[in-house]
Amino acid sequence: MLGLVKKIFGDANEREVKRLMRNVEVINEMEPQFVALTDEQLSAKTQEFRARLEKGEELDDLLPEAYATVREAGKRVLGMRHFDVQLIGGMALHEGKIAEMKTGEGKTLVGTLPVYLNALLGKGVHVVTVNDYLAQRDSSIMRPLYEFLGMTVGCNLNSLSHEQKQEAYACDITYGTNNEFGFDYLRDNMVLYKEQMVQKPLHFAIIDEVDSILIDEARTPLIISGQAAKSTELYHAADKFVSRLKIEEDYTVDIKLRSVMMTESGVEKAERAFGIENLFDHANVTLNHHIQQALKARAIMKRDVDYVVQEDEVLIVDEFTGRIMSGRRYSDGLHQAIEAKENLKVQNESMTLATITFQNYFRMYRKLAGMTGTAKTEEEEFKKIYGLEVLQVPTNRTMIRQDTQDVVYKTENGKFKAVVEEIVERHKKNQPVLVGTVSIENSEKLSELLKKRGIQHKVLNAKYHAEEAEIISRAGQAGSVTIATNMAGRGTDILLGEGVHDAGGLHIIGTERHESRRIDNQLRGRAGRQGDPGSSQFYLSLEDELMRRFGAENIMGMMEKLGFEEDQPIESRLITKAIESAQKRVEGNNFDTRKVVLQYDDVMNQQREIIYKQRREVLFSDNIRAIVMEMIQPVIQRIVDAHCPKEQVPEEWDLQAVVDYVHGNLLPEGSISKEDLWGKEPEEMAEFLFAKVTALYDEREAAMGEETMREFEKVVVLRAVDSKWMDHIDAMDQLRQGIHLRAYGGTDPLREYQFEGFEMFREMIETIQEEISRYIMKAQVEQNLERQEVAKGQVEVGGSSEGREARPAKREERVGRNDPCPCGSGKKYKLCHGK
Repeated sequence: MLGLVKKIFGDANEREVKRLMRNVEVINEMEPQFVALTDEQLSAKTQEFRARLEKGEELDDLLPEAYATVREAGKRVLGMRHFDVQLIGGMALHEGKIAEMKTGEGKTLVGTLPVYLNALLGKGVHVVTVNDYLAQRDSSIMRPLYEFLGMTVGCNLNSLSHEQKQEAYACDITYGTNNEFGFDYLRDNMVLYKEQMVQKPLHFAIIDEVDSILIDEARTPLIISGQAAKSTELYHAADKFVSRLKIEEDYTVDIKLRSVMMTESGVEKAERAFGIENLFDHANVTLNHHIQQALKARAIMKRDVDYVVQEDEVLIVDEFTGRIMSGRRYSDGLHQAIEAKENLKVQNESMTLATITFQNYFRMYRKLAGMTGTAKTEEEEFKKIYGLEVLQVPTNRTMIRQDTQDVVYKTENGKFKAVVEEIVERHKKNQPVLVGTVSIENSEKLSELLKKRGIQHKVLNAKYHAEEAEIISRAGQAGSVTIATNMAGRGTDILLGEGVHDAGGLHIIGTERHESRRIDNQLRGRAGRQGDPGSSQFYLSLEDELMRRFGAENIMGMMEKLGFEEDQPIESRLITKAIESAQKRVEGNNFDTRKVVLQYDDVMNQQREIIYKQRREVLFSDNIRAIVMEMIQPVIQRIVDAHCPKEQVPEEWDLQAVVDYVHGNLLPEGSISKEDLWGKEPEEMAEFLFAKVTALYDEREAAMGEETMREFEKVVVLRAVDSKWMDHIDAMDQLRQGIHLRAYGGTDPLREYQFEGFEMFREMIETIQEEISRYIMKAQVEQNLERQEVAKGQVEVGGSSEGREARPAKREERVGRNDPCPCGSGKKYKLCHGK
């Protein structure tokens, strides 16, 4: 059926290639006139293109001339001329697609075309690689070409100082790793002054090894966490202090708003107890916060109503349903305050300051493109998650690599014996062999077997990028034997040594099928570059992970009946097909899992974008008084609405509660009375109170001086936003970890997470507004104001310290077939994604 459709309509990929080929012909026709230009005239093309863009021409209009310019410059500066197929790849990248190009087709050179064209806009182009070694290598190789054309090139490395990073990002073109670009984005959204930011708005990124970054690492969050846990002693000290306070005398309780306010008497007692002069001094923000939360834990939160204590743990009770909300913790330090009240061990507050997944980071670029040797098998995921289409770019020369059918053995032992025999035979003919393994253990096991046979070899397992790239590049030399895990030396070309063509080229041996066909194709793709000879074969056993997961028992039974020996192989197209269909199922399951992860992360991402946008507004505005006033207004409105609801008659309104709150948080004691509010409608009350607050604001500004007030506003706002956001990240993480248990109650965990996440975010915004209002109106202002970091951070990738390199995982413990499915459906794994 598919064949018939292709005959009638033609192959979509083929049609795209033909469309782009028309542009290639235009570029080729221009070549003679560009060859005739002097170096100065060729370099001057950059200024000419920029001038034309300013006059209104589009990048697409300039593409043929720009690509012809880069091709000619490549010949003169690098001694490399772009092939026609490389021009096609370059056009696909400019259009925001993924160019799938076989190993050895020159992806690094292809990237220069769209990078140059898009850098003409002056908005910055990011070239993203998987490690620092490749970023340095590619930027240094291509730098002469870009500089010849008048472009600046930066390399963004982990080791750079803040100033060096700013220089790297200020360049037209910036090379770097996915980790470093992501961390810089997070750090930029934690700075205290706009001058400390390093990145420009995210414009265009080209990702090398795009499948590795956008799929393999898609579930790995980047995390900036605090260097040390917060002290838990203050919770106990605050709880001990508030336990001695008296209601009405030292504090008042607002049951409707579920809040507490300290009276002047309570404030004085706190100042004496903790030996401070002013509780509302900005230096005492943390202490004040702890006292407030301790008061709330004592006066508002009731055991066995709001929460229960089970096995020394505080568990929240849903006020509407009365069921325990597993995985949920009160935010803003309230949970810890309750733990102190109940004499339990106070859990350290999380110090996660910022976090983002690669999926959500890279989707922020205005335009995104990528290159890899293997993308077609994951095309659906690229399209659905990132809106990226895949174009398979034809090879420059016909590929002649021989891919032999898989060989299956009864046991792993029999398989490894056969692999060693194969290596020995090829080694005798001086043919180079590259063996791919899925784990470090298997690399070491094979290495031991080869040592016993006296075969010299190299073992790589993705620990040392620069060294390994060097070794991998020599894997095509006559007689060499290299064992590598799938990650090792990726992005490095293997050139064939002298006499290797006649020996059959590089031979690839796979010792196990990976659960993703893409990883197997990457291994195969190491051989047969640029029309070179080469061959590949996979050796499998019925004890391999993938085989065990998908019905190896039936084949094992058949082999037993037929009397197969351990080292007797089966070669069967049926088995190969069964393995491929198993891989497709696993890929589908993995895609589903990543999709679920993204759906959860999207909730957090929407919130992150709101907070970061508002934070940048604060940093870049010279005067944020209007922003602060917009925060105070809803605080006043909420107080009035809570105590003077329209559905009640005015005689039932609790005007004293409004007065108490306003005195405790916004105005000096005695500023207003119940009589001032009597007879007013709720809207009029809110307007009256807001006018009073505005007048006091004006007085404070006059006394302080405008410049000091403007800086004071930023100090208060940044501290409130950063501390509450940090706490919210932790609360959302706690919720996410336990939310799948809700499935047992017959509810959809994702919907619950979205709903509760929204509620928690709304509560956080209200808390931020209240804290900012209180400190702006009440805090004593120092003359030497300084913006302060909430905590010092260090970077982590998926929970491990970023200083450590990612490396192939040892076998992880798998989900049991009867365990709950990790996707959160509530079904058993075997009935869900374990099918």
